[in-house]
Amino acid sequence: MTSEEKKAYLLLKSVIFHYHGLDEDEQQILDETAAELNAKDELAWATAFIEEDYFNAFDRSRDFLKQVGERLPKDKRFEYIKSVWQSNAKKGYISEMEAMAMLRVAEDWYVENDLVGLIKAGV
Repeated sequence: MTSEEKKAYLLLKSVIFHYHGLDEDEQQILDETAAELNAKDELAWATAFIEEDYFNAFDRSRDFLKQVGERLPKDKRFEYIKSVWQSNAKKGYISEMEAMAMLRVAEDWYVENDLVGLIKAGV
């Protein structure tokens, strides 16, 4: 995974977790993900990106993610969105707003049907 891919993946995960305000469990998941990917700098970048304009962070993130997503193969785009969905589910729930945000990114990445299939399968 390139540094740009790590930024995109961690930004996607971070912006979804920040949707209702980042809690301790979500921060722990982000920290563990960054450690697994050797991506502490990329997580710091994603956090700074969100903090720069918190209220518009999701829309700004979508713009960045579209650019990166254009260069990724479909299976990798789906792998990233699936992983974010599963990480979000670890906390015990996925709010409607978080689900809709992930569906919007999945639509941008042309993997919406794949994500809907995953949701229907209960994964």
